[in-house]
Amino acid sequence: MTPRPGPELDVVISVLQTALTPAFLLVAVGSLLNVLTGRLSRIVDRSRDLQRQHAETQGTAHDRVVAELRIIERRMRVVGSSILLSVLSAITVCIMIGLLFLMGLSDFSMSWVVVAVFMLALLLLAGCLLQFVREIRLATYAIYVPEEYLELPPKPKRQRRRAS
Repeated sequence: MTPRPGPELDVVISVLQTALTPAFLLVAVGSLLNVLTGRLSRIVDRSRDLQRQHAETQGTAHDRVVAELRIIERRMRVVGSSILLSVLSAITVCIMIGLLFLMGLSDFSMSWVVVAVFMLALLLLAGCLLQFVREIRLATYAIYVPEEYLELPPKPKRQRRRAS
């Protein structure tokens, strides 16, 4: 019986098992992208709402709208950069999986390249998460609730002490 050309089945199975681990990272990045695009969608909706209010407001209310629009613009840029970093991270993970397949199915060893690509993917993901935290901080900073809606009890007036 003549041997079949190509890699043996056990080699292919081993390579698939090795490449499966980084695939879980792709699933996580995909979930993160889902969250980020959802946030971007809400930011855009809020921006459109504020742009409608811009023409209808005056005085302090108008100043609040303008201030929030400025924060919204910054939030859009931050979420955009976070999305970019997560997509770049996912691309590097795909490259790493391809390299693992090439290494497993050939005699060519480039483990240092795989490690470098994996570290790059993690750095890009860390950058994405840092931008995500930055956007969350901007969002919480932008929230303004007027005091009259809080229905707080009136503050007691301070009594002066008389000098004796």
